[in-house]
Order: sequence, then C-alpha cells, then structure tokens
Amino acid sequence: MTIRILVLFVGVVLAACSRNEPELPTPTVEYPETATVEHVDTYHGVEVADPYRWLEDDIRESADVEAWVDAQNEVTFAYLEAIPERKIIEKRLTELWDYERYGMPVREGGLYYYSYNNGLQNQNVVYVQESLDAEAELLIDPNTWSEDGTVAMASYFPSPDGKHVAYLIQDGGSDWRQARIIDVTSGAVLEDELDWLKFTGLSWAKDGSGFYYSRYPETTDEEKFQSLNANHAVYFHRVGTSQDDDALVYEQPDNPEWGYAASVTDDGAHLVITVWKGTDSRYQIVHQDLTDPDAQPEMLIEGFDHDYSLVGNVGSDLYFRTNMDAPRNRLIAIDVENPEPENWREVIAQAVDVLDGVSLVGGKIIADYMQDAQTVVKIFDLEGRQTGTVDLPGIGTAGGFRGTFDDPETFFIYTSYNTPSTVNRLDVSTGEVTVFRKPDVAFNSDDYVVKQVFYKSADGTRVPMFITHHKDFEPNGNTPTMLYGYGGFNSSQTPAYSITRAAWMEMGGVYAVANLRGGGEYGKEWHKAGTKLQKQNVFDDFIAAAEYLIAEKYTNPSKLAIFGGSNGGLLVGAVTNQRPELFGAAIPAVGVMDMLRFHKFTAGRFWVDDYGSSDDPEEFKALSAYSPYHNIKPGTDYPAVLVTTADTDDRVVPGHSFKYAAAIQQAQGGEAPVLIRIETRAGHGAGKPTDKVVQEYADRWAFLVKNLNMRLPEGYGS
Repeated sequence: MTIRILVLFVGVVLAACSRNEPELPTPTVEYPETATVEHVDTYHGVEVADPYRWLEDDIRESADVEAWVDAQNEVTFAYLEAIPERKIIEKRLTELWDYERYGMPVREGGLYYYSYNNGLQNQNVVYVQESLDAEAELLIDPNTWSEDGTVAMASYFPSPDGKHVAYLIQDGGSDWRQARIIDVTSGAVLEDELDWLKFTGLSWAKDGSGFYYSRYPETTDEEKFQSLNANHAVYFHRVGTSQDDDALVYEQPDNPEWGYAASVTDDGAHLVITVWKGTDSRYQIVHQDLTDPDAQPEMLIEGFDHDYSLVGNVGSDLYFRTNMDAPRNRLIAIDVENPEPENWREVIAQAVDVLDGVSLVGGKIIADYMQDAQTVVKIFDLEGRQTGTVDLPGIGTAGGFRGTFDDPETFFIYTSYNTPSTVNRLDVSTGEVTVFRKPDVAFNSDDYVVKQVFYKSADGTRVPMFITHHKDFEPNGNTPTMLYGYGGFNSSQTPAYSITRAAWMEMGGVYAVANLRGGGEYGKEWHKAGTKLQKQNVFDDFIAAAEYLIAEKYTNPSKLAIFGGSNGGLLVGAVTNQRPELFGAAIPAVGVMDMLRFHKFTAGRFWVDDYGSSDDPEEFKALSAYSPYHNIKPGTDYPAVLVTTADTDDRVVPGHSFKYAAAIQQAQGGEAPVLIRIETRAGHGAGKPTDKVVQEYADRWAFLVKNLNMRLPEGYGS
C-alpha cells in the first residue's frame, strides 16, 4: 500500500488559544492509502458509487482486507499509545473494574444459581448453592475455555429437576452459539454438543428430560459470518443423545425469514412458540398442549400485528403483555381452551406510563413501569387490583423479578448512573426488600448526582435527558461532556451504572444520555416516530440535546463528544455528517454505516422493520439522505473521529465501519484525526473479555482527552 502524509492538529487549536490554554503539539500521522474501485449500483434509476465495496469482503477470506486492517491498526495504536494520559486512564479503569459483581439468583430444583466475577476475571463464572445461607460452589468457569478469554458463556439454563444446567457458548463475540450440558452433582460436562444455534434460548421440559431450542441449518464456513440467516426451526434435545437425533418441533419452510423462540411454562403444561420476522415487537404465537402426547403445535395468534410477550400461566390461562389497542402496553389473559379474541380478558389496563415488564411470582403480578425512562414497580393480584409498590432509592432502573408462580420470593437489580448494581430480594407476600449482594466499589457514589431534564427537539417534541456529574460541578461552558444516544429498535435507555462512565466522570467529565425517539421510553408511538421515513427525528433529537448542553453552559462544541454503538454508531455517524461543527469528537462504535446494503448481511434483513429498505423507492430516498457512508462530503472540517469495530462482528459486519472510515479519512478537510480501531476476536460486544474492554475504553477516553484538550484532575489515578 502507498502512504500519504497528513499533518494533524489534535484537538481544536483555535478554541484552545482563545481560552489562553496551551496549544497542542502537531503530530504527524501516516494514513494508509485505501484503494478505490469503480463500482456503481443503481437504485430506482439513481446511480450510487461505492468506491470501497472491496472492504465488505470477509477478513477471514481476503488478504487485501486483512492487510488494510493491519495497516490501519498500526497507525491507530501508535497514535493512542503516544497519548501520555492513556496509561493513567488504563490503570484507573483497572482499579474501578476490580470489585466483586453478582448476578441475580435463579432458583430451580431447590437450588440457587448466580453469576459472579471477582473483579478482573475475563468472563463471569456460575455458582450454585442449596440455600441463600449455604456455602456456594463453583459450577461453570468459562475462563478456562480459552487462553485469550474470548470464549464466553452467553447464558445458562438450570433444569427444573436440579440435575443439569445447559449453557450457550459464544466464541470470539460471534452471534453463533454452541450448547453444552453440565451435571450439577458431579460437575462433569456431558458429551451432548449442539451447534448452529443463533437467536435462541433453551427451555427445559418440566421433567428435565431435555430442552427446546432454535437453530439454523448448517452452512459453510465461507457463508457463516456474512450470509443472510434463513430457515430457523425449533427442535427438542433429549439429554444424553446426539443432536442428529433431535426431534423437529416446528418449522415453516414456506416462510424462511421467520424466527422462533420456544418457552415451556413453569408447570410444564404448555409450549409457547413466539414467531418473529424482524426487530419489531410484532409476533405470532404458536401453542402446543404438552399434557397431550398427541397434540401438535397450533397457531394461537395469527398475523404479525402486535406485541404478545409471554409472561406465564395459571392453569389454562396464558398471560401476555401486549400493545394491542394499547401503545403503552397492557396485560391480558388468553384461555387456550377458549382462545377466540372475544374471550380474551384484560387483567391490567394501559396506564399513563409504559408497562415495561411483568412477572407472575408468588401468586401475584409484579409490574415494572417506565415513568419518563425511570422505573416504578407495582404489585397486583390476579384480578388486576393494585396491592402495593416496591420502593426504590431514587432515579434509576430496577429489573429482574424472575421466578415461578409458586415462589415466595424473587430477586431484582437496582442501578443508576451513580449507583453500581445491587441485587435485592423481595418477599412477595410481605413486600419486604432486603439486600442480597451489594458491591464494594472504589467509586464514591455520593460525590455524583443524577438529574433529569427535558428539552425541545426541532419539531417541538419534548425529549428527556439524564445528566450525571460531580456534585461540585458548576456550568461554565467549558467542561468536557460526553453525550450518548441510541434511538432505535424500541430499546429504552434507562439509568444504569457503568464502570467506564464512572471513570469518565472522575476524569472531570459530564455524562449525558438523551432518550431519543425510536426507543421505547414512551411506548409504541415514541418508537415509531423514529423509524423508517421518520428516522431523521432521531438525529434531530440528538442534535437538540447537544444544543441544550451548550446553551445551558455545560460545555461548548470544542469540548463536546458524542458516542454510540451499533444503531447508536449509525446515529453518531449521521449527526457528525449533518452538524460537524457542533462536536469536538465522535466515537461511532460497531455502527450501521451503509444504509443501502445493511439488509444483505447476516441479521441485517431483520432491521428493515426500523430502517426500511433501499429496495423500496420512498425508503431509499430517506435512507440515502442520512446514510453515514453516503453523506460524507469531501473537504469538510470534521471533528476528531475514532471509529471502533471488530474483525469478527457478525451482527453488524465490520465492512460498515471499514468503508465509512476509509471515506471520511479521504474526505477530512480539517486538521482533526480520523482513525479506526479494529479489535480482534471481539464480535459485536457481547462476551468480550474484561481485559479487552479495559484496553478499548482506555483508548477511547485517551482519544477524547487529547482531542477535547482535557486536563485530568490533579492527582487523578495516583
């Protein structure tokens, strides 16, 4: 590859000089020259150039892409390692990470299971104990599965009889899973080995004889990480047998785009298969009576019209949270012996707040609501009469409340931006809440405050935003500030503790999270207002959040960074193109950057529900208007950009980030650096080992320190 020399100013030098701050040095960065190709696609009569199409090739198969990745990483890591503050940040991140973390206990077969991390373990382990007071025993330790810590346990599923735990293995961050089974008493891993699992849980039969799961057909290694996924099917695996002998339970070959999630009710009487075909919460429901050996799966709710999320059952009544005639959700019961819609019973009506989660535990209904993106928990009887609430300590998020209808207790986690996750036990009969595990962290939560503000977007829509900072912070218009957003797929951004964000605030930064349209914070209508032809609303909301932070003197453009991952990476890429002067730095992570071709890879076709498709003429116009890769303008003064991705990401294939980074490097008309950091064997994010996460965030925060001209507090990291 040839090399071109670019002289870069790191940070916003003019702004620094205007505040009488020392001018930053001017390092020399050598960008690899990225080859271009004469490739043009035609969409509805419109020709669209794609000069970096070759960067879509799988790195496992393309020596040219591999060489490009190596060359880019060499430049990027040399730049990051030269930042003096980086080692200090890495040291402090390591210290903050080094505390015991507990998952919520799961009670099955008279035993309690929970995940645990001693602090710096690359992967969480699983413990089991006979009672809450008994000594815990190590059951599963994924840290022994690989030398580099990149083989992870994605999830685990104890059997109802207490004899086995089935678990899913994730290798190198891939979405593909392998299932294994461990004997709880002996600790021996059985010979059962299930492959080609993706987008599935495992649901045990009541007698513990086996479990239901979903898988795709076996494919070639060349197609495994790039090709579209089709022909999902539900199988039953009997413990101690080969996967080749698994029984096919349900498939629809005439509808290869459908996917399935199979769940057995707690009493073992019903198999409920949720049928999906995209990311929208619009499902069909298939039911099978497991008490009748001759019964077959039958359609219970037909048509992908509404959300029907299974909560549980009481006898023949199946309880579903649904948005049918209720955009903020309600709870209904369907008697499978009289399943006609006119016989459906409303248990909890739609409220002003969004009904986010529902559990049937201890003979009661536990419902958690989102009230302006923070949690409120209420308890109801089976007739839908409210009988109590669960008190929470402040602005935060509570989640969990798992268990069976007969369990006298349940567990939940409470967290906020300044509060590490605490595991609590709820006595369902009395309503008493006690702490099961509270972490001891090297972060003083009392020194930081969480508040919520509301601002107006471009069209006048009222949008909430959480802002967290040190209690002594005073707005002066000059504080480094990180604005985070997502805005898609009905995903709600509620308050949660993050070690990396705690480190950012300790460094003197303000942390803000905008609850953009496209999320689920206010229900179905809020979500739909940020999808397809209305996707620009999401970007407008984010831009308005930035303008609010500047107007209220939290920061100024040269000190404002934006950050988001996946759909949030798309968000950051789009607004960087639309308002480059508004930001000092941008970190788009594993982003969807080519909006005209995203649906042609792996799980991309599922996202058409949110984005639309370039195959549709009107949606093509909307997509091409904001697609990050296609709206980079040569000669523009872009802020400092650090693109991050992973070479084994098979959710948002790395070609998105590769093409975007190549294009914006070529187009940069200003003096700020445009770099791409490409992780190895890390995937989309899930299962990433602790040491890789620490390194990645040390690089990100060091990049911001350099390019926001940030001064760490005196004594920081010492």
